Amino acid sequence: MTAKVTLSFSDETIEEARRFAKREGLSLSAWMDRAAREKALREVFTAHAEAVGRAGLDLESAALADAQEVGMVHDALFGGGRPRAA
Repeated sequence: MTAKVTLSFSDETIEEARRFAKREGLSLSAWMDRAAREKALREVFTAHAEAVGRAGLDLESAALADAQEVGMVHDALFGGGRPRAA
């Protein structure tokens, strides 16, 4: 599902976004969607990493949890269709 919204950006920001979108072969809308999704997932990932640190999990457990989280982030970004390191 797609929602249409009206957003305002500085001239510099929108020009950079257009340049990155073109370089990656994406429409501006697709690039902005992906950028927003990546930011949201980084926030979740950071919160998870902080929770792991506060819980004092051993390094092996933390590494396993991080690897699983990286896989989930990858799947969310790329639809699970691309191979990823285990």
